[in-house]
Amino acid sequence: MANYSKAHICQCLSRLSTVRRSSTVMIMGERRKTGIEFVEGVLGLAHGLIQLGLKPGDVVAISALNSDLYLEWLLAVAYVGGITAPFNYRWSLEEARAALQVAKPTILVHDATGNFWKFESYADSVPSLRWQVLMNTPCEGHSTNIRLTTEQLKRSCKRSLTADYLWAPKEAAIICFTSGTTGRPKGVTLSHSALVVQSLAKIAIVGYGEDDVYLHTAPLCHIGGISSALALLMAGGCHILLPKFEAKLAVESIDQHSVTSLITVPAMMTDLISFYRTKHISVGSKSVKKVLNGAGGLSSGLIKNAIEIFPRAKLLSAYGMTEACSSLTFMTLYDPARESCIQHSYANSSNLAHKPDGICVGKPAPHIEIRIAGDDLSCIGRILTRGPHLMLGYWGQMPSNNSSPTDECWLDTGDIGHIDDCGNIWLVGRLKGRIKSGGENVYPEEVEAVLLQHPGISASVVIGLPDSRLTEMVVACIRLKDNWQWTDSSSNHPVNKNEHCLSSSVLQNFCRAKDLTAFKIPKKFVVWKNQFPMTTTGKLRRDQVRAELMSYRQLSPSRL
Repeated sequence: MANYSKAHICQCLSRLSTVRRSSTVMIMGERRKTGIEFVEGVLGLAHGLIQLGLKPGDVVAISALNSDLYLEWLLAVAYVGGITAPFNYRWSLEEARAALQVAKPTILVHDATGNFWKFESYADSVPSLRWQVLMNTPCEGHSTNIRLTTEQLKRSCKRSLTADYLWAPKEAAIICFTSGTTGRPKGVTLSHSALVVQSLAKIAIVGYGEDDVYLHTAPLCHIGGISSALALLMAGGCHILLPKFEAKLAVESIDQHSVTSLITVPAMMTDLISFYRTKHISVGSKSVKKVLNGAGGLSSGLIKNAIEIFPRAKLLSAYGMTEACSSLTFMTLYDPARESCIQHSYANSSNLAHKPDGICVGKPAPHIEIRIAGDDLSCIGRILTRGPHLMLGYWGQMPSNNSSPTDECWLDTGDIGHIDDCGNIWLVGRLKGRIKSGGENVYPEEVEAVLLQHPGISASVVIGLPDSRLTEMVVACIRLKDNWQWTDSSSNHPVNKNEHCLSSSVLQNFCRAKDLTAFKIPKKFVVWKNQFPMTTTGKLRRDQVRAELMSYRQLSPSRL
């Protein structure tokens, strides 16, 4: 007999069908759905999946742009005890093939955008795959051998909401693939409990409620998009869905629907600000009350511009990872109710003298434990976490049921940092990105933060290159802002007296003036002309930057 006191993401359906019964909860273009219409869609699809033969523990892979149907599939699959595996629609054919082989889905669902990697060409190589379903109605002229669609699967269903939903083994709900900054993406298996406590944390800290109108700017194939969507479903808010993020469409939706909340990553925030400024709009929407930023910190300049664009919005940042079901810590950057702005600080806390600099990412959510694992001589070390938010494991590598219940179950985040006396977490850098130079540890993020304070630098990436004397040499790749010019002797570009000038010696002196320790100051600088390589979630591919530099025998400031 099922234990219905356990967490389940479909527990939000009762609230939607009562509190939001006749209120609009989904807007996708011209399509609108009330709470009861959305719930009936989920239950009808769930009933159709049962008739199709989907069983608890079966995996359903989804590759599609954002839509209300995507949310229906997430909940319907969970309702019948299935496990959803969202696939990134931007993956290459090889990445999609690898994910299919890892997830081993029973059903593959995709939309009619045409970007589904020609699944038919290798569907036979995935023995578990029994059905392919077109999520939406085929477009005119869309040719496909797939006979099933979402609407064909839906069945009229008047079942009670009290005791119908099922759980997969180990209460698994979603296989969310990592962004792959350190190699091939891995399938992070998240439980219903992890998703529910993460949603409740966002409701409590960000302040989501039933009066919120939430704009989906993040893709639902990423944990940030999924966790925020579930938080709003549980809060009972209204969802405005765009297929994917475009600054113009986002701004139009904000104005048209009086959007109150959204999430961003730094690149999205940059695009939104740029769009407003291009239209010569000094103040954007006053309806926006909450903006949560993740996947990288906002610079002081972006924070200032964001406050100008969204003057009534509480601006927060979150630090987390897929393996921890999204956000670990939260920090308020600006609160209009208090008229206070917490600027980014790359300096030490007053009570952390003689310790490396870091970036403050705020305090852990209430359900999260964090500790620092380091030697006894330093309070700086690896950031570990445990709690109900942690993944069950990587799909295909799940721990056995014979695991000792006394195991501490601490997850190593891969980050290095420390905790101050107020409980704030400070990030120093990534363990895998650490540079060993002359016997000393150098964390690239710390050096990059200092370089970004220079008015002539728009972006920087610091890496370590092999060096016979130092083991690794600290090298900084930088992108210059407009009207700034590199003037090292190795550059053949003539100096324009109307442009500001930078050189290795200027930047090294700047680092010294910012009290950056001598062994951390870059020995060489490379002017990078193109955008730095990023993952689909906007995370830096530091390994690719290093590989490209390694392909050059001599570091020439103007070659990349």
